[in-house]
Amino acid sequence: MSSEFVLSLAEKGIYTVLLVSGPLLILALAVGLLVSIFQATTQIQEQTLAFIPKIVAVLVGLIFFGPWMLTKMIEFTTDLFQNLNQFVG
Repeated sequence: MSSEFVLSLAEKGIYTVLLVSGPLLILALAVGLLVSIFQATTQIQEQTLAFIPKIVAVLVGLIFFGPWMLTKMIEFTTDLFQNLNQFVG
């Protein structure tokens, strides 16, 4: 295995991880921003108010994006296993 091949494989892996985790992270960021704006305007500083909506939003996002995320991970894994003979030498 050449170093270019290893770097290409690592790049595909990192890209897949970012692609799969991106929607949930963006959803959590948006909900957290909305909750913090709500807390700043109403001056309610309850700690659980920051976490409960984010957890619920991520769970709903997981239900919504879950099949797509699983498809992307399976595509990466099958591509990895189909090219396994290149890794061995």
